Amino acid sequence: MQVLVTGAAGFIGFHVARALLARGDSVVGVDNCNDYYEPALKQARLAVLHEEGGARFTFLAHDIADHAGLVAALAPHGFERIVHLAAQAGVRYSIQNPHAYVQSNLVGHVNLLEIARQRGTAHMVYASSSSVYGGNSKVPFAVEDRADHPVSLYAATKRADELMSEAYAHLYRLPLTGLRFFTVYGPWGRPDMMLWIFAQKLYAGEALPVFNHGEMFRDFTYIDDIVAGVLASLDHAPPDDGQEKAGGSKAPHRLYNIGNHRSEHLMKVIGLLEQATGIAARLDLQPMQAGDVPRTYADIEAIAADLGYQPTTAIEAGVPRFVEWYRQYHRL
Repeated sequence: MQVLVTGAAGFIGFHVARALLARGDSVVGVDNCNDYYEPALKQARLAVLHEEGGARFTFLAHDIADHAGLVAALAPHGFERIVHLAAQAGVRYSIQNPHAYVQSNLVGHVNLLEIARQRGTAHMVYASSSSVYGGNSKVPFAVEDRADHPVSLYAATKRADELMSEAYAHLYRLPLTGLRFFTVYGPWGRPDMMLWIFAQKLYAGEALPVFNHGEMFRDFTYIDDIVAGVLASLDHAPPDDGQEKAGGSKAPHRLYNIGNHRSEHLMKVIGLLEQATGIAARLDLQPMQAGDVPRTYADIEAIAADLGYQPTTAIEAGVPRFVEWYRQYHRL
């Protein structure tokens, strides 16, 4: 199978592309490799994909917000399915630079919908986020829950992506699956995410910035479990059968949560980091950040019932694996 993967130099995109190549598929990767975080990390991921994929991996350095340029760049390349993971990530950064989110997450998403429509793509899987649930107090979050009260622009763009996808599925019968990811972590992760920040500060002897005075809960999902859900979704396009699907659509459009189905206390994760690094943490307790939520918790019943998805990596195993990779990458 030939698959287009946007955001191929990013954390999740890299791992998905790597898994596709490992099972024998061909991958066309697209990424603009911007400087939101260190581009050298993105280049290191791409080097792995080139080494492991050989001629089956093609990389195009391109911005998905440039529709005409993207269409032209993709013209020589065939692909049957799309995994659209390119986006401007980060809740807090959306407060500082909203226009980056409009261009990448809104304009870019419409551009990929148009490419999928024009190319007659068999299925497009795209990244949404647990952030769409906003400040919902009901837990665990289920795909049937309301998601129309976002508390950040990032969350609003991801919910808008779901709504635009619903319109395309209805108008053009385009098979689409949106995946609401819950706090993804693991090797080759992002430097702007909690585990990386905390590991970096631990090794530097600095205090850890702990928001909401530590009363935070997250459904930490190990990257291998995320990849398993993405590939299972990609291989099973929603049918155009008029039946209601996960998320409520009667068009060929599904929405799934992909999480670990466990809401873990932040202080427990800090304890696991201390054990894995052998360093006692100093805490800088801070109030809740604007745009953040105190708890996430994924109800994965829909994807489990449809695709047999079951996460297998608890944080007790996943956190040490991340620390081991972090030490190797930084030669600590």
